[in-house]
Amino acid sequence: MIGRVRELTRYPVKSMAGTSTPSAHLGLHGLAGDRRFAFRRRGDDGGFPFLTAGRFPDLVTYQPIDLDESAEPLPARVRTAAGLELDLRGEELRSEISARSGHDVELLRFRNGIFDDGQVSLISMTTIAAIGREAGMDVDPRRMRANVVLDTDDATPFLEDAWVGATLVFGDGDNTPMVAVTTRDERCAMVNMDPDTGKQDPRVMKAVVRMNGNYAGVYATVVRAGELRVGQPVRLAR
Repeated sequence: MIGRVRELTRYPVKSMAGTSTPSAHLGLHGLAGDRRFAFRRRGDDGGFPFLTAGRFPDLVTYQPIDLDESAEPLPARVRTAAGLELDLRGEELRSEISARSGHDVELLRFRNGIFDDGQVSLISMTTIAAIGREAGMDVDPRRMRANVVLDTDDATPFLEDAWVGATLVFGDGDNTPMVAVTTRDERCAMVNMDPDTGKQDPRVMKAVVRMNGNYAGVYATVVRAGELRVGQPVRLAR
């Protein structure tokens, strides 16, 4: 036993705000409904043409809402920073993001999601709290944009590094979900962005660089599908 699940979050639209949930189905392509949409910059033929908060920080303040829970939980609308509720697939939202970001964009849907380095990202509250102490501020866990935030019995900061190569087992029983931890999570400027305002504070990333070479949390791949729940016990297997 290493701890319990504290928070579960899916990010339906790449770089937009996350949606917390008390439970989520973990499939072979990550949490159901996670990172299934992204805005692509039209005319960009590079290897990564998607609009991210690195190019448009205010994107983190857009909140996907009205998730359809009948199948995969996908949002129907988005609440903008100004409080408007616009259709996710509508022209009004596309036009607003294009105008505000300075990039002509189009919305794409990905059946199996669009991920950076792994289908599932995890971090402990111990690590988040340590980063906050080093940065001299309270670090909102949402800055880490993890799918799974854990309360761990071990209070050692960055203890997730030691999980690489191991398996995390969620819950009890023979058919509980499992993930194989594959790599450490190398951080970008996203951690500097206030999830409510998009305003950047470089103290966060600087703290991660000083403390752990710019790594905080881990990525994992799904070994066995199943239901994740807040409060679920987590075991480490090697």
